[in-house]
Formats: sequence, structure tokens, C-alpha cells
Amino acid sequence: MSQSLARVVVHIVFSTKYRRAWLTDKLVQDELHKYLAQILIRVGCPPIVVGGVADHVHILCNLSRKIAIMDLLEEIKSSSSKWMKTKGKDFQDFYWQGGYGIFSVSESNVPEVSEYIATQEEHHKTFTFQDEFRSLCRKHGIEIDERYVWD
Repeated sequence: MSQSLARVVVHIVFSTKYRRAWLTDKLVQDELHKYLAQILIRVGCPPIVVGGVADHVHILCNLSRKIAIMDLLEEIKSSSSKWMKTKGKDFQDFYWQGGYGIFSVSESNVPEVSEYIATQEEHHKTFTFQDEFRSLCRKHGIEIDERYVWD
């Protein structure tokens, strides 16, 4: 085959440092989600949906075959963290947590995961980020060490 083709859809989740509710202002939250989408486009990982709540984000995107996962997350988190600091003095201490979760999504589940991300506000009326992340990890067969996952 003379052409290399790929369609790998991933669901990325990470929180603010110590899950601090930095993103309570809906305008800032929406701007951040749009900025994250622009980063994804720039690195060749077209976004499907970007969403979240005050203390974390969810990204559903196509993973480029030309970028390593760790490089993608480094670019997303470092660029957006620097950008958040430009939003005013209230954001000078903004940081993302050190880690992240990234989960594969089958093509048949893209609509379901998209809807899940789009309805984060409703979902988090009854579930904490920690409960949500534990559930995602269990669903994908990932064991977590609670001593290290919550920075």
C-alpha cells in the first residue's frame, strides 16, 4: 500500500491542578475550549468535541499518526496553560494537573462519547471528577494508584 491511513479516535481527560475550580466563568471556559480546539487543529488532531466543567476538560479528537501521545498532551497542556495566564491577574497561578487519561473510542461509540462530553454540566451535578475518572479507568481496564493520580 503506497498510502498510510489512520482513524484513531481518543477521549482525553485532565483536570486543573488539585482540581481547583478555575473555569467557573462560562465565557472563559468557552474560550478555553475553543483555544484547545485550535491547538488540536494546529497539531493535526482534528477535534470532534471539547468540553468540561470548572475543574477539568474532556477532548474527543482524531489522533494524528504523526504525533506521539505524550507530545500531544504536552502541547495541549503547556500552550493552554500559558494562554490562560493571559486572561488576567486572577489566572496567573493557573496550572493543569501533571497527568492525564487518554482512552480509545471505537467509531460506533463516537456519538455517545460526544454527547457525554457535551453534557458535562449535567453529569457533574451528581458525580465528582474523581468518581468520573475512576469509572473511565475501570471501563477501559486501567488500574490506578490513588496515591499518585490526584495532583
